[in-house]
Amino acid sequence: MSAAPEHVPEEPRYIDFPSIPHGTLRDGKLVLNRWSATITKDHDFPGAQAMLYAAGVPNREMMKTAPHVGISTVWWEGNPCNMHLHDLGKVVKAAVIKQQMLAWQFNTIGVSDAITMGGEGMRFSLQTREVIADSIETVTCAQHHDANISIPGCDKNMPGVIMAAARHNRPFLMIYGGTIKKGFSKLLNKPINISTCYEASGAFTYDKLHAAVDPGTEGRTPSDVMDDIERHACPGAGGCGGMYTANTMSTAIEAMGLCLPGSSSNPAESPAKMR
Repeated sequence: MSAAPEHVPEEPRYIDFPSIPHGTLRDGKLVLNRWSATITKDHDFPGAQAMLYAAGVPNREMMKTAPHVGISTVWWEGNPCNMHLHDLGKVVKAAVIKQQMLAWQFNTIGVSDAITMGGEGMRFSLQTREVIADSIETVTCAQHHDANISIPGCDKNMPGVIMAAARHNRPFLMIYGGTIKKGFSKLLNKPINISTCYEASGAFTYDKLHAAVDPGTEGRTPSDVMDDIERHACPGAGGCGGMYTANTMSTAIEAMGLCLPGSSSNPAESPAKMR
């Protein structure tokens, strides 16, 4: 009886995007516009160049030699982890332009795990990794970007941007949006964060939540304490304040060398974050 034929895995099929070979020199300097040169060299894609001039390319020299850097912010309003990332992206864009590169900022989606926790919204959280990866890969490759800087803020954002980097396989850097400041509850008389809300919910349900001083008096009932916690647990922009998914993932990614050094530890609203 003949042996069954050995299974040979199919070779991965990727689009072979044309690019200038790595290490190529121009006037003694490394060529950085390896992918964008496909549409900016000579006059092979005049329509593309006309569109790029309209979008902000300042002159012919920049058109022919400057690398195109995509800046992808995982920004949306209604979530402290991400609400500041559009502005952070503008700071990054200005820094890229200062280096005589072309910076193109674009956006992708996200879901707040803290807001959707325990509700039907959690059905949409995990797959946002793929949506984020798909959208960044799509813009990076379709627009012939030479590099990508991704700026995530919430839990699934981090693996999403890393998955995109593995797909487009171009120079990449992640800048984490940063953690939130700690909150403070006057009625509990102690620092609090997002996890306090969930712990307090259980205590409130079983009548174990009390103010630190004069519990039960006017303005210090368990319901008042819950109001105080909900109002002050998250005092501004930034990812959930603890070693939860966002801060843990950003720390791991920085340790892997894929993140701007210090990015995982600089709080969202710190001067160091903008520097």
